Amino acid sequence: MKSPNPLILALVAALLSLVFANTTATAATPTPKPLRILLITGGCCHDYLAQKDLLKQGLEARAHVVVEHMHTADKTTRPSLPAHTNPHYADGYDLVIHDECAADISDPAAAQNVLAPHLAGLPGVNLHCAMHSYRVTKEFGKPLAPGAPGALWFDYLGLQSSGHGPQEPIAITFIATDSPITRGFENWMTIKEELYNNVQDPKNFSGHQSLATGKQTVKAKDGTLSDKTSVVVWTNTYGPKQARVFSTTLGHNNLTVNDPRFLDLVTRGVLWATGHLDANGHPAAGYGPQGK
Repeated sequence: MKSPNPLILALVAALLSLVFANTTATAATPTPKPLRILLITGGCCHDYLAQKDLLKQGLEARAHVVVEHMHTADKTTRPSLPAHTNPHYADGYDLVIHDECAADISDPAAAQNVLAPHLAGLPGVNLHCAMHSYRVTKEFGKPLAPGAPGALWFDYLGLQSSGHGPQEPIAITFIATDSPITRGFENWMTIKEELYNNVQDPKNFSGHQSLATGKQTVKAKDGTLSDKTSVVVWTNTYGPKQARVFSTTLGHNNLTVNDPRFLDLVTRGVLWATGHLDANGHPAAGYGPQGK
């Protein structure tokens, strides 16, 4: 019987070795579980019924995440949410997105319940009217010293805002182009949106880093035009555990919430806050779309 060709045997052995190595590598690096995100929506002045789904669909298409809702149909400035009474509302989640508009919930106990997971180190993302929620003092329109009792919510956000201008287009300029959150992003002009003010210099909050500013041209009653500029995208570190916090005041209208540029920005904020964004702005291995 003719002996097998040594060259063929060597090739077969090499192929089997490669198959075994790839199988072992695959087994050693399984796809991680998706990040569990709690998205809180409801309250005054916005189409949260639609926006909660736009955000869920947009985030889940861009990253290996599962978005679950805490939503109320209450459209008042005092929406009732379980987070207001239960400090353990975020147990089991990897991040909370605050997109509620609770402008007249001023009870410090409610604010402390909402903040409890973040004080314990849970990352947070805050969108639009979340910046005007849980204002526990009537003096929120004046600069409050970080750490003061009235700055409870602002300390978490890393910025103090008290109001906004008219709905007009906002020119977005990324000013921290070396941040992994903004790397490679191009400036853009929004549709008609609300520019939130900055009551004081955001740098007064020690953990604050500005990422983008917005400039809006506003017409006064006498017809004169003026430009208003405020920080509209930033990060913060909060509490003794230095929880990562990402925020943007953009996102009033459905067209903005469904804008791929907005969803890309929020997705990066989510991944940065949870520690799953690399230095170049790409999802960490296993946390891209469909776990890639």
